[in-house]
Amino acid sequence: MNTDPRSALAALIAALERHYEAAAASRGDDDPALEAATEQLTSAFDTYDDALFEAYDIATPLIVFDGDEDDDDDDFDDFEDLDDLDDEDDEDDFDDEEEGDGDER
Repeated sequence: MNTDPRSALAALIAALERHYEAAAASRGDDDPALEAATEQLTSAFDTYDDALFEAYDIATPLIVFDGDEDDDDDDFDDFEDLDDLDDEDDEDDFDDEEEGDGDER
């Protein structure tokens, strides 16, 4: 594939506009116009990402999910670990506040 990154970017922007219009006019997830716009957006993004990589050896920092609900949810376990760390930090902040309340009078 030898696509010009600039023209692929223009096609991606146009696909984003079409997707926005379809989303704004949509009456639900099963809307055929929204599904078509989503497929076009995914294709335009892939084309742009490939063209950018071919031309400059750089990839976009974005990932397109394919929407398969049958995928294993193990990938999301890592996010639970992050939530646990946030909870621990919040507890430390709360303890610090309690210690300071009696000293300020």
